[in-house]
Amino acid sequence: MVQIPGGTFTMGTDSAEGFAEDGEGPAREVELTAFAIAPTAVTNAQFRDFVRATRYITEAEQAGSSFVFYLQVDEERRRAIRQVSRELPWWLPVEGACWQRPWGAGSDIHDRLDHPVVHVSWNDAAAYCAWAGARLPTEAEWEYAARGGLAGQRYPWGDELEPEGERRCNIWQGNFPAQPAAGWQPGTMPAKSLWPNGWGLFNMAGNAWEWCADWFSPTYHAETAGRDPLQQRATGRKSMRGGSFLCHASYCNRYRVAARGANTPGSSASNVGFRVAAAAFND
Repeated sequence: MVQIPGGTFTMGTDSAEGFAEDGEGPAREVELTAFAIAPTAVTNAQFRDFVRATRYITEAEQAGSSFVFYLQVDEERRRAIRQVSRELPWWLPVEGACWQRPWGAGSDIHDRLDHPVVHVSWNDAAAYCAWAGARLPTEAEWEYAARGGLAGQRYPWGDELEPEGERRCNIWQGNFPAQPAAGWQPGTMPAKSLWPNGWGLFNMAGNAWEWCADWFSPTYHAETAGRDPLQQRATGRKSMRGGSFLCHASYCNRYRVAARGANTPGSSASNVGFRVAAAAFND
């Protein structure tokens, strides 16, 4: 765990590139108590330890399916799936897909133990935290940590997406959703990939969405306190931060540090994971 000093920062954004319906603003001053946060998302290896110790069965495993991005599914299986969302046709409900079989029956995580665990619901993440003696970060903690000590910047490393042409995060390469760039396949990278931010935290943008403790509300900034804010009013959806490998500027630039996402606490997909936090500790 990395200890993050308490302090005040400007949370949210008033930029037009934000999504008004997500409640990314108005930007405001927020004060946080010191806390600790993991340098990476929880990995498959770490989640496997939890499952082996507790015999926990995830919600995707109980349901018998989870959502997988269609280009992660082989063509034969893709053709056999009949129930596809008209609004989001690139998401397929795949039988057997879960944290240890990320693309359904026949897939495994043997060579992906250092990748972030995916197909975990908010409830699954909370169960892991209870076992690990940790908790999920609040939205405010997550954003403060993601900024890495930088003020008012779009990304964990600054204002430019690719400074000097250097790739800093795992987001969609090519034309979304049907034409990935040559040499790039949609999917996660190891949790400790690319550049860490100023506080040594990896993949605070892209790779996999990360669950937060808060209930999601588009009026979050108007409803929550200015010190250690936490949205406790149940709204039916839990907050997520960071974006994923499926984010692209053409339709979803939610890999910015002020951007927000949400889903129901029982939902799971091939681009959703989590990172843990804890109270500040003494050396």
